[in-house]
Amino acid sequence: MKLAEHKNLKLVITELPVKEKDKLLLRLIAKDKVLTEHLHFKLLEDESDLENRKEQIKSDIDNQIPELKKLTVKEALAKVRKMITGVNHFYKVTKDAVGEVELKIYILNKIPVDYKKSVFGYKDFGFLFATYYLKTVAITLNKSKKLHEDFQFDLSENINQLLSKIYSSKLAVAAEASNLPKEV
Repeated sequence: MKLAEHKNLKLVITELPVKEKDKLLLRLIAKDKVLTEHLHFKLLEDESDLENRKEQIKSDIDNQIPELKKLTVKEALAKVRKMITGVNHFYKVTKDAVGEVELKIYILNKIPVDYKKSVFGYKDFGFLFATYYLKTVAITLNKSKKLHEDFQFDLSENINQLLSKIYSSKLAVAAEASNLPKEV
């Protein structure tokens, strides 16, 4: 049920006493973990907390990279997806589009693109890893283009480093086929 479909409900809710509205609001917030975290961030945290969140994510990534290099491509794909999901959660909580792009570029730059071959299914998982990695790069580049020019300029060196890494690896042919630029 959407609130927009029930105009009378919206009117009645706005007319509720403050105490009752607060009670209902708190019950609703408790049902959504991301909303609770977003409100905590918005109401109780400041710019330094945002930087701390970014640094914590970077630290977690740095701690996972050495382990990532020892994994098969299938295991690495699962870990990389989890890292990107963590950045997506960061964005849902903070609504920091610049931080989201910055963190994804950071992760994509750190992730090795060559993995041990597993006994079974390397070709399939190698293809899945390459596809996921390049699609994530493309999505991140598109998001970076929507940022203010100054932020695009600030991120351009890291983006070009990422693109250089891709075009000097086994992913170059797939990157060319998916029309990834060689530089921004």
